Amino acid sequence: MSKLKIYGYKCKNCGKVHYPHKSLCKNCKHDMFEDFEQVELPTNGKLLTFTNLHTPSGDFDVPILKLGIVELENGNRITGQLNIDEPKIGMSVKGVVKTVRKSDYENYKGIVFSKA
Repeated sequence: MSKLKIYGYKCKNCGKVHYPHKSLCKNCKHDMFEDFEQVELPTNGKLLTFTNLHTPSGDFDVPILKLGIVELENGNRITGQLNIDEPKIGMSVKGVVKTVRKSDYENYKGIVFSKA
């Protein structure tokens, strides 16, 4: 089985990497609707903030959904699930892409962070 990855979108005009995809580059306002390069994002980063969502919908397999915003090594920020018992702001984390919720028809992939 191949390792799943998260991709960012690099503006071909100025080189700024965005996640998620933007129609216009936030840096130079270049039209990125079709003119971008897909680049792999790093999975290591630092936890900036987090919250616990009690009673998430039934398609999540956890009673409390822990979510965090992580600044990746390249400076991009990404929201993901936390698989950490006691998260601390500023801690180093490592992400892996896997199924984060399931419906009757699909499995949805996302990034799940744990202690680095």
